[in-house]
Amino acid sequence: MKKPTYEELYKIAGTAHLLDELDKKLMVLLRDGRTLIGYLRCVDQFANLVLHKTIERIHVGREYGDIPRGIFIVRGENVVLLGEIDKDKEDNLPLTEVSVDDILDAQRREQDAKIEQQKLLSKALKERGLNLLADLGHDDMF
Repeated sequence: MKKPTYEELYKIAGTAHLLDELDKKLMVLLRDGRTLIGYLRCVDQFANLVLHKTIERIHVGREYGDIPRGIFIVRGENVVLLGEIDKDKEDNLPLTEVSVDDILDAQRREQDAKIEQQKLLSKALKERGLNLLADLGHDDMF
């Protein structure tokens, strides 16, 4: 039996692949909540990715900051969402870019506020005789 060519495999309905995305600018949302933006340079059968000129984008409210990360290798099982960046829309973001230090401070304040809110909820439930389950990290949810 003859081994199928790439073109023949490509025509099979439902075949998922990322080869058409090579050398395109992509946004990758990771399981731990981080957002990466970079150029897809390599992909394998496990959907492991190699991103080039990668930045980590942090959003807090209507502000964002970009941290340069360079070449980034992402294990396929950690990818939640992947999509191509529209260059026209990227230039007209309805967000305000701030410095890395400012966005990291804003992120820290946001996380502290969430922790405080979680403590208040836990206290209110405890007063009613209920216990809140231990926090599940991102890795524990999947």
